[in-house]
Amino acid sequence: MTVKFNNRDPVYVQVIRHFKEQIAKGFFEPGQEVPSRRELANQLKINPNTAQRAYKEMEEQGLIFTEGNMPSCITKDEAVLKSVREELIIEAVDLFLGSIKAINVPLSEVLNLVEKKYEAESGETEESI
Repeated sequence: MTVKFNNRDPVYVQVIRHFKEQIAKGFFEPGQEVPSRRELANQLKINPNTAQRAYKEMEEQGLIFTEGNMPSCITKDEAVLKSVREELIIEAVDLFLGSIKAINVPLSEVLNLVEKKYEAESGETEESI
């Protein structure tokens, strides 16, 4: 597991974001065991207290759960998993809209360009759908 950390956001917040991205991409399956706090700290070369803080926050958000002395696991709660994906999509859309509105592009033009670019990136055309 590798995370490229930036200097503006707290490390524990970046760890949480990484977990959310991995969940949204399907790399972490519902119920999948995650590394221990100490393992995560070693893998990411971060302070164990930072890993502990990230896990505590993820537990509070319902992203992971720990039962007794068992390893922590990704939630099986479909509503939480769906909200993680929606949160990441909304963040991306907000960033995109901020950039587009700054240059005054009409919505119809934006939608047309996004559709073309999306299809080109994914190798799809309307005929193949």
